[in-house]
Amino acid sequence: MKILLAHNYYQQPGGEDQCVAAEVALLESRGHEVLRYHLDNDAIVGMGRLELAARTVWSRSAYRELRELIRTQRPSIVHFHNTFPLISPAAYYAARAEGVPVVQTLHNFRLLCPNALFFRNGQVCEDCLGKAIPWPGVLHRCYRGSRTASAGVATLLTTHRALGTWRKTVDVYVALTAFSRRKFLEGGLPEDRVVVKSNFVHPDPGPGEGAGGYGVFVGRLSAEKGVGTLLAAWKELGGRTPLKIVGDGPLAPLVREAATAGAGIEWLGSKPLAEVYALIGEAQFLVLPSQCYENFPRVVVEAFAKGTPVIASRLGAMAEVVDHGRTGLHFEPGHPAALAAQIRRLVDDSAEFRRMREAARREYEEKYTADSNYQTLLAIYEQAQRSRRCKASPRRFARRQSEPAAVGGAP
Repeated sequence: MKILLAHNYYQQPGGEDQCVAAEVALLESRGHEVLRYHLDNDAIVGMGRLELAARTVWSRSAYRELRELIRTQRPSIVHFHNTFPLISPAAYYAARAEGVPVVQTLHNFRLLCPNALFFRNGQVCEDCLGKAIPWPGVLHRCYRGSRTASAGVATLLTTHRALGTWRKTVDVYVALTAFSRRKFLEGGLPEDRVVVKSNFVHPDPGPGEGAGGYGVFVGRLSAEKGVGTLLAAWKELGGRTPLKIVGDGPLAPLVREAATAGAGIEWLGSKPLAEVYALIGEAQFLVLPSQCYENFPRVVVEAFAKGTPVIASRLGAMAEVVDHGRTGLHFEPGHPAALAAQIRRLVDDSAEFRRMREAARREYEEKYTADSNYQTLLAIYEQAQRSRRCKASPRRFARRQSEPAAVGGAP
């Protein structure tokens, strides 16, 4: 099968970009040809606000380039990961004009929330969920702290809801967890077209030893990731258990200060994936203190693959993916004392620690390997192809050919 994979890379690489790379490697390892259409947010530098806003809603260049690529290469599927902001939903229309099925993986909540996180002022916020016009996100400057930038995202969402883009042009949406699927259904996506396929780790990094005697945090150093809760919990623990922090972000100065204060915290900055695996594998546990819903943090699967239990907030998909008492522990989000208590529980009970390590590794082997994920992905592609065939009568196809030109006049 020939698959065209489209992705808009972020300026600061993260788990989503790693998921894309893993999926490409998986497909190619099974003999499929993967074509790539990639744009990079570094291109935004020097772009005017109006130009960027217009391109976010409808990118004429991405439409033309993708349609030409599809016409010449004739892929069986176009699989989108991130289209924001440079590819834009215009890309769906390009695929539809050429009669090729469209799959969209939902890595975040961008279709439902201007900042894609359901997070505002340190807590979960669903004010825009289900609204035809997500005006609260503009009012509260939810995207980049700017009312103008937030209005640009709100225009994107409002325009394509009015055009019916989310219902007309995507054959299958891929949610990463059952929790995320429920949110997207609440937001109006068609129930029969939203399926669940988890993240996975490929190749298998193999289990670690868990003998390092420390906890580890891996992720963006930002408020929604619960960095403040993490640092406060370690202050309460009084350095009893060392903590290694891997990552960078806007709260890096706060982390640096805590590490300098000698509370058992070591900040390692960003690290290559191989080093991250080694750190996770030797850790007693991985901490996931996020205060937003998350979608499905890839680092959880990485921890399970290494046989490392996860102590996670009892919130959103994290409460679903981490099985309390078996593959890890839950704590009340935003409560440092609750996090500290669960750390003490795991550190003090060596028998429970060993059981959780074994269970975490089994969880990976049963749910998150390349083989199981590949079979699910093929089934998704087959569903998308069936859906497209059902819609591809000559009359409808002729109508589709004319639609993008009209839509292309969108701002």
